[in-house]
Parts: sequence; structure tokens; C-alpha cells
Amino acid sequence: MKILIVRVSSLGDVVHNMPMVADLLRRFPDAQIDWVVEEGYVDLVRMLPGVRRIIPFGLRRWRKSLLRPSTRAEIRTFLATLREETYDIAFDTQGLLKTGIVMGLARIRPGGQRVGLANATEGSGYESASRMFHTRSIPVPRRCHAVERGRLVAAAALGYTLDLPPDFGLGTPAAGAGQRLPWMPAGDYAVFFHGTARAAKKWPIASWIALARQLAGRGLPVLLPWGSADEQQAAQAIAAGSANCTVLPRLPMMEAVALAREAALAVGVDTGLTHVAAAFERPTVEIYCDSPRWKTEGNWSANIINLGDEGEMPGVDAVAQAALGLLQGRAGRAG
Repeated sequence: MKILIVRVSSLGDVVHNMPMVADLLRRFPDAQIDWVVEEGYVDLVRMLPGVRRIIPFGLRRWRKSLLRPSTRAEIRTFLATLREETYDIAFDTQGLLKTGIVMGLARIRPGGQRVGLANATEGSGYESASRMFHTRSIPVPRRCHAVERGRLVAAAALGYTLDLPPDFGLGTPAAGAGQRLPWMPAGDYAVFFHGTARAAKKWPIASWIALARQLAGRGLPVLLPWGSADEQQAAQAIAAGSANCTVLPRLPMMEAVALAREAALAVGVDTGLTHVAAAFERPTVEIYCDSPRWKTEGNWSANIINLGDEGEMPGVDAVAQAALGLLQGRAGRAG
């Protein structure tokens, strides 16, 4: 069976779609799975040994220069690459017009299927026009966890049940576990994923400082990544309040993934890199301040603790207790 997955962005959504691959291969071990994804996430999807071919999609960059001959040439190359293979089934698990169009342009064998979402989930960016490219539209619950959405669509289309927790496929040596980068401390470290695009989802800087000071009592250094000028300023403010904090240089995507993968403890708001840490099943505290916890919470491992909810910001004491408890549990397992 030849299967195409169209899930192009964003970081957290791509990560949350990964268990679909393990589900498919568990039921169809000889399946050949290809994935269309935004070019910035190609190396992330490459970490999945179950994906045969990754087709880079550069729409974020192309839309800035659609009139350039070089851009049009890249689009033609993308379409040619997409249509090199004939698939038995293609899945659009994002439910947007752009992803529906991509699925519609893929070659499907006679009698094959183009499968997508029949409806929006609460708070999603679903576009109903995407259904015009479906041969089958799968309904999902309005309150459907981000990880379960793709899993349910594939299971319904191919006639199997979901009877195991999600497997992100990231726990193998091929995923690069153990790799140390020049900016990493020699020993254990914590990472704070404090940055997010929406201000209401952020945890106060004073709270991050208070948490860092508690971790300092355990001798644990704290690394502070950032992705924008505002996030860099926030990282610098946190570091100014606790001597065990280090502001990192701006990291490329896969170094940021390694930062999450190698952490002894990850604490973060509802943002993509927090979900990456949870997918690796690192000891992770997820902080929800102004987004619904049910939608993305890490609920597949005892190594993940979810605190807060939409409009219910957790306090420092609760986060510190969770973080120290995870560290103690990790130390106990190591012993």
C-alpha cells in the first residue's frame, strides 16, 4: 500500500500527526508512506524511520515571490515530485484549502481514496472548502485531541481500531539520541520554553525566575531559547533574575529539537517545542494559561505533567512541585 500524508505545518501540528505513521505501519507493515510538509520541517519528519519519502512544500516562502521565474520553477518541481508516485490513499489531516489542493493534485490509483476531515474541531483552523478534494470525509469529535485527529481519520478510512497509546516514533537511535552540541552543558540541564506568539499564553517572567531559583537549589542549569527579539528580551530578563540561567544563541530548528530531546527537564507553555519535548517523553511540565488543555496536553506518558487551563494560569508552587517531582522520579529510575 502506498500512502501519502499531507500535513504541512506548524511545528506542534506536525509533531502531533506523527503517531499516525506508527499506527499505519502497525496494521500495514509493508506500507510505503510519503509525507508533504513545509520545507522547514523536513528534517523533523526525517527522524521518522517509517516515512519513505518527504516532499518539501515551500508555500510560506513562495507566496512572497510568486512572480519570480525561480519561484515558479520551484513550484513546477514540487508538482512533478508530488506526481511521481501513484498512491492507494492520500490523507489531508490539516483540513485547509491549501492542503486539500495539494492532496487533490496527487495521483491516486483508480479506486483509491482522498481522505480528509468532515468537520472542524473546536478552535481549529479548518476550512470547509477543503472537502471538495475528498473522496471520503471522516467526521471527528468537536473536542478532539490534536494527536487523535489524524489517528482517527486514518483508522476510520482503513478499518482498524485505535487500541494503543500514541507512538511518536522518536525513541530510536536513528532519532539522534545522545547527540551533544557545543552550547549544551556537560551534564544535565533544564530548558524553559517560555516563548509563544500569543501574549495571553505566556507565563509571567517573575514566575520563570522563581522557578529557576528553585532549580538552582538542585544545581541544575537552565537554558533559555528564543525565536524573536521579544523572546530574546524575555530570556535576558529571566537570566538576569537567576544565576543558573543561560540565554542561548538563536538555534536552527533541529538544534532546538535536540535541545528538547536531551533535556533532563523541560518546562514550557503551549508551544511547539514543549510538544516536541513531550513527544520524546522527556520529563516535561506543560503550562496552560490561555489555551484549552484538552486540545494538546501530553497524556501519553507519566513523564508529562499538564498544569493550568484556558483562563486558569498555574502558580509557581504547582509548577515547581511538578518539576521537582519529575526530577526526583528520573533520579530514582537512574539509581
